[in-house]
Amino acid sequence: MKRTDVILFVLLAFSLPAADKISAGNGTLYLGGRPNKIFILDEATEKVTGEILCKTGTPTDLTLSEDHKRFYLTSMSFEDIEIVDIASKQVIDNFRLSEGNKKARIFGFEADPLNRFMIILTKTATKQVDRFEISAPTLQLYDLKEHKVTRTIPWPNGEEREFANIRFSPDGKFLYFFGDDILVYDTTDFKQVDKWELSRPIEDGFGRINFNSLDDHNEETGYLTGLFTVQDPVQNRRIMGVARVNLEKKSVDWYPLGPATSVGFSLAPGRQWAYGLHQEIGKYEFWSFDLANHKLGPHVEFPGRPRMALKVSSNGKVLYVHQAGNTIDLYDTSNFKYLRTITLDADMTTNLYVMP
Repeated sequence: MKRTDVILFVLLAFSLPAADKISAGNGTLYLGGRPNKIFILDEATEKVTGEILCKTGTPTDLTLSEDHKRFYLTSMSFEDIEIVDIASKQVIDNFRLSEGNKKARIFGFEADPLNRFMIILTKTATKQVDRFEISAPTLQLYDLKEHKVTRTIPWPNGEEREFANIRFSPDGKFLYFFGDDILVYDTTDFKQVDKWELSRPIEDGFGRINFNSLDDHNEETGYLTGLFTVQDPVQNRRIMGVARVNLEKKSVDWYPLGPATSVGFSLAPGRQWAYGLHQEIGKYEFWSFDLANHKLGPHVEFPGRPRMALKVSSNGKVLYVHQAGNTIDLYDTSNFKYLRTITLDADMTTNLYVMP
């Protein structure tokens, strides 16, 4: 090799970007951590650039508002709710429903898209002289302006539930109860005004759709995309596929992928791809879903860890594996190879939000 060729080769080697320096984007990451903070990370530098201090303790169940201007969260005691203004990085409101000898534990909530009120699922424990009296699960409407519970919302068909899967329409006019069917309530009187009978097969000879892992973070408003399973009544087997749900029009666009398996679903920006984790002891896998071509993408095994969750970076090139501990592992979406690790100074306690 000539001397000039050697020099050129060396120069090219130093000018090429390192494989592990694939950029994740220019967004901002938010996630809760111990003992009482929300970490703010710059996605480009992968450094902690700020934090939001919570007032009532360790944050859990971090939820982004419809307008992306607020976070709603509960504390580790499951008694307090805090509302965070993202722009000012401040807690602007907090409240609890416990009073006197009655502790109200919060087991879920859904915030109105217009930030007028919240629907909160609670169970109370009333301390008596010789015992605790535990109430039935209750859905309560909490007015954020009046700072009080204004009504109790009756359970659909009078059937109490330990958990409630509910969502609002984008304009806040309707509330959707997810179950065997989707029941639609108005948000003025909270009375049922419609019903979407998902329990009925969408095609003759086909089983009913059961929704598994859904994700709407990178979706259009009013849509949900995720995995579903159906029971094939002829072959008596479970089939997995992808469904995109339009709540307003009560329509489902779906297509099957293959035999059902336990796997998560995280939608990538642009909605052309999605990724998931298959988790069982001794076998951890990355899965990919080619949404544009209605088929499975590659999936590979990797050395996972207990209690993993998955998010896609703002540019769709990097996967964030987080939860359980103080580290976030980064993987390349093109080949699922490990890139590097972000280390925080405290354990994480909430899901991760990637904001463009």
